[in-house]
Amino acid sequence: MRLSTSEPFETIIQDQAMEKKINSKKKTPAKRKMIPRDISWLAFNARVLQEASDASVPLHERIRFLGIFSNNLDEFFRVRVATLKRMLTVGKSARMHLEENPEQILEEIQSIVIDQQREFDRIWEGIEGELKEQKIFIRTEKHLNKEQQKFVLNYFNEEVRTNIIPLMIESIQHFPFLRDKSIYLAVVLARQDNSVRQKFALIEIPTTVLPRFIILPAKEGEQDIILMEDLVRFCLPHIFSFFGYDKFLSHIIKVTRDAELDIDNDISTSLIHQLEKGLKDRRKGKPVRFVYDKDIDPLLLEYLMRRLGLSKKDNLIPGARIHNFKDFMDFPSSVFSDRINPARKSFIHPLFANATSVMHVIQTKDVMLHLPYHSFDTIIDLLREAAIDPNVISIKITAYRLARNSRIVNALTNAVRNGKQVTVALELRARFNEAENLVWKSRLEDEGVKVLIGIPGLKMHAKLCVIRKRIGIKTVQCGFVSTGNLNEKTARVYGDHCLLTANRNIMADINRVFSYLENPKHDIKILEACKMLPVSPFNMRSFFARMVDREIKLANQKKNGGSMIIKMNSLSDPDLINRLYEAARSGVNIKMIIRGICCAYTENKKWKKDIEAISIVDEYLEHARVFVFHQGGKEQIYISSCDWMLRNLDHRVEVAVPILDPEIQQELKDILAIQLSGNVKARILDNEQNNEYKREGSKKIRSQIEIFRYLHEKQYK
Repeated sequence: MRLSTSEPFETIIQDQAMEKKINSKKKTPAKRKMIPRDISWLAFNARVLQEASDASVPLHERIRFLGIFSNNLDEFFRVRVATLKRMLTVGKSARMHLEENPEQILEEIQSIVIDQQREFDRIWEGIEGELKEQKIFIRTEKHLNKEQQKFVLNYFNEEVRTNIIPLMIESIQHFPFLRDKSIYLAVVLARQDNSVRQKFALIEIPTTVLPRFIILPAKEGEQDIILMEDLVRFCLPHIFSFFGYDKFLSHIIKVTRDAELDIDNDISTSLIHQLEKGLKDRRKGKPVRFVYDKDIDPLLLEYLMRRLGLSKKDNLIPGARIHNFKDFMDFPSSVFSDRINPARKSFIHPLFANATSVMHVIQTKDVMLHLPYHSFDTIIDLLREAAIDPNVISIKITAYRLARNSRIVNALTNAVRNGKQVTVALELRARFNEAENLVWKSRLEDEGVKVLIGIPGLKMHAKLCVIRKRIGIKTVQCGFVSTGNLNEKTARVYGDHCLLTANRNIMADINRVFSYLENPKHDIKILEACKMLPVSPFNMRSFFARMVDREIKLANQKKNGGSMIIKMNSLSDPDLINRLYEAARSGVNIKMIIRGICCAYTENKKWKKDIEAISIVDEYLEHARVFVFHQGGKEQIYISSCDWMLRNLDHRVEVAVPILDPEIQQELKDILAIQLSGNVKARILDNEQNNEYKREGSKKIRSQIEIFRYLHEKQYK
């Protein structure tokens, strides 16, 4: 029961959101040249939410997808919504950049997010019911038996009490800073007899130092779990006993803050110092979203909004009892009887299965790893072999997001100890990994590794390695170009391709990229000599534009038509999207697999051929970028780390590499064909981005399972 009888504040917010949703429909998609990037991203996150709703997905995986959805949304608000809010202060130039008012997009975002929150709550309610059917119960502070109450109180006194500091917020002149990524218990304190005035308090839930989920003693055959915030709720009378209150209402709140690092282009300022300052400032970023329990006491909500400087125009998101659902990615798997997935384990590529030397195989022929189907251990083995081979002179490699206990780093530091020259191009500005990469920089330099920290205004995003080896008077090189990060943890769940090669022209171009990174003047002209690799920001954009234009020319000439297959994470670059529109208008057969953002419309009555576009969301994250251009029968196939986005094409160092080996070319085309024929986890990317499942064909094809079978069968040929 509420302590206040005022109108529920969430009703005002929801009515406002509904009005905004109606108004946003006044501008029809037909009047837009492209789908706004942020609206398309929300459509992608809706696909993640679909996985949580899919009854065919194991229950523990559905809970994990809810956590992924929540984590994605947190990052979206920290970065994209924060950027849009900044643009509001810029005015007309922001509208020119977005081709529409950022306020309009923010209104659409608010409406969509509230709708998705309702769907999220509905899905979670259903999952809770299924958990109960499996005798797994999430207990609140109101549903503990005597044994559990005793356990909770003991756990609180032994583990929790010293990790919390209640704040009586009404008596604090300067409202305490609410940290991003944390959840807080907002408490109303009162007396049953109303003899004293109610007070407000805040308690930060200490999930950074203690587990969010505590397994309780339970009846035989049952599994009982309590969330840390509910454990704290149960102990509120003990926390505030000396105040004399005996009636408590408590609700979880959460603030999401602007997380963009303001790093200027002043090259006289140390990038490292800028990063360190930016990380400190990030903790003080402006609130861009306020999430609260929809049953919160209205007076408490209004008080919090006032003290936080929020208004009804801000992103105020009413939700259910639980927030920070990202923690549910680590929901305790031990409570599930069917938690072990017997199915698909990564396996060593057949060419390396019995090989004594990885480098020898690569010197013999090109090999492509398809992760996570093929094991990432081959990359580790390559670097370990290079570290101990007395003939290896040097190793150069890029690093964007390293694993916490990186075996890549261990191999590289061992190489230094064995007398090799090791160079690591480490991107310090990898978003949300800046602090970790600063630590890696120090550790690598302490071991004697030469660390390159990038170029002002450009992020190093290419995934490259070149190993130089001297055999007698001859120097040979081998290495790789990958679509994904050199991270053994994400390599278990990210779908990527990695070309291992000793091709002399490719190795020469990789060396040119490293020379560009090492050149203190950062003279981009060194990249003009690249013969095989298109490189951003030098010529990647013009290269892809040229490839699309050739397909248009062939279609117009009706010589073998025009055809292309494009697989990427994201498609948002206006220039290349307009070229795709022109290609569709000319009758080019375009097939796209876009996992995330797709700003391109795919249907138009003025086109000769609509664009066939799907998005695959499944157990593995589709992370690869693959480009197949028919070129009138002279087919060209590339893999890359580069999406068709402004940031990748113009503000990052990226490469694309041609696939020259006919067997690997066919392998890639077979994998793309399987993905395009998928009708279980593929969603159609239409103009409305409704995420309708593709259901064509009489046979069910779940592409990730079929790709595993395809590659696994090749293993045993």
